[in-house]
Amino acid sequence: VAFGLYFPRKDYLENVYIDEPAGIPLLHIHALKDSHEEVAHFHLCQNLIISRTRSHENNWFQIEEKTGLLYLSKSLDREDFNVQSVGNGMTLSKVILYVFLSSHPFQEKECDSSTHTTVSLSLINATAPACSTLTARQLCFTEMDLSFHIKENKPPGTFHQLQLPSVHHLCQNLSISYKLLAAEGLPFQYNESTTSVGVTQRLDREERERYELIAKCTVREGFREMQVEVPFLVNVLDEDDSPPFLPNGIDTIDAVVEFNRKEGTVLAALTVYDADTTPIYPLESSRKKYTGTIVTDDPWISETFRVEHIFDEIHFSPNGSRVRGTRHEY
Repeated sequence: VAFGLYFPRKDYLENVYIDEPAGIPLLHIHALKDSHEEVAHFHLCQNLIISRTRSHENNWFQIEEKTGLLYLSKSLDREDFNVQSVGNGMTLSKVILYVFLSSHPFQEKECDSSTHTTVSLSLINATAPACSTLTARQLCFTEMDLSFHIKENKPPGTFHQLQLPSVHHLCQNLSISYKLLAAEGLPFQYNESTTSVGVTQRLDREERERYELIAKCTVREGFREMQVEVPFLVNVLDEDDSPPFLPNGIDTIDAVVEFNRKEGTVLAALTVYDADTTPIYPLESSRKKYTGTIVTDDPWISETFRVEHIFDEIHFSPNGSRVRGTRHEY
């Protein structure tokens, strides 16, 4: 089943300062494909949300439809800031944008795509700080963690750019370089010229559910050098593509029923493993996925015996990695 293009992140964070020039890039949003022939198109809705309560027409931010580059289309002055901070004298205001994704070009005011991500912008009532006053952490990475979700069995593609577009635009006197530290053989590739990170092959959650890498950044200014490292995490989303299985192939149990057995006595038990899914909450969702039923035409059997179903999370270890699954007991 094809579900279409998707975002590898649910949300993005960025800071915007007073009097930053129009055209300054803010952040790069990526999309991953469900099938090779898809082409991603990005779109911003006309309205933005101010402090989670008020809607206002978006006059300041735009996104490049084919690249996903979000930029400032109009310099944000203090009057604009007062509009977006509800005029309450705050030094910081939160603005939320919704970026939509489609495999076809958007119409001018189209905002009905179900695939979207959230961009939270912190509007700061001050001019951007001088590059020399920023720490290596601020020059290299935003406040958001580097955590991504990639669906299994989908085509490879680029899903993040390490370089911060705004810092690269404003701090051109600094040399900022990156490395992606990972064990040999992992299915990820770092492009040094574009600072982009991509997945190089289709992933299989039943083989590995989580990848833990390190993003390393080096800042050089003259003879001064600073380095910072942050976790870079990739979680593999399941597609429910593997059938459940019986441990050791045991699919039959003999039950001996003696007289005077009390109600609730367990007569036999069968176990089913499912490496493809984990227990879903609410619990009834997992209970209904695999039901236990007595198949009989005898009403006495139906009235006298019942199948109880319990389940819990277990861990499998294919290739030495740790993958969550579910154990169903009947």
